[in-house]
Amino acid sequence: MEKLQSLIKTAHQLRAPGGCPWDAEQTHGSLVQYLLEETHELIEAIESGNRDEILEELGDVLYQVLFHADLASQGSLGEPFDLEDVAQKMENKMISRHPHVFGTAEDKEKYLAETGEDVVKNWESHKKLEKPGRTSILDGVPQAMPALALASKVMGKAEKAGILETSEIPTIPMETEEQLGKLLLAIVASARSVGLDPERALREANRELQAEIRASELQGDFDAGVVAFPTS
Repeated sequence: MEKLQSLIKTAHQLRAPGGCPWDAEQTHGSLVQYLLEETHELIEAIESGNRDEILEELGDVLYQVLFHADLASQGSLGEPFDLEDVAQKMENKMISRHPHVFGTAEDKEKYLAETGEDVVKNWESHKKLEKPGRTSILDGVPQAMPALALASKVMGKAEKAGILETSEIPTIPMETEEQLGKLLLAIVASARSVGLDPERALREANRELQAEIRASELQGDFDAGVVAFPTS
């Protein structure tokens, strides 16, 4: 980890007195736009499959993490914490959520996971134990996600909880992501032709769907599939 330690020192030196004025002026809030940009660039590199681009973009995302950790080490968020604290918290979380790997013999038997689906089910249970203050399956879902990704996330959680009536979801014939992509483009083109904003429209539909899901949770009817997929 010699190179990582060297990079941490470089990031700190850039923000220290006598370093880079721009770096010294940044805050957690001002860095958000760059975190988003670097993340999208990494996604693009991964989808292209280009090794050198992925290597570079992983570095850019890593540097964002180092930058935020260095800011926090100076007390920007109250009680200081640094990259070591971030790593420790993440390691604790990974060990806690993988008792089938790191647990006792009893834990490994209780949380036996032979498939990825088994792991996901256990993961959700562990998250509930870690976040006892959450009252909804939607708590913790970042609303700033792009509308399409948010819709998929919300529906996935509702389906797992048995709240969304999957049998009622209208089926549009398609077999590949290429077909899906063309369909989505056609929807966007149709919306634009009549002056509608597809992103805003889907965000509003997301809000309505989430409101229905939360209402069904309050009724305590978690497994009855009480929320029907909106068809109009």
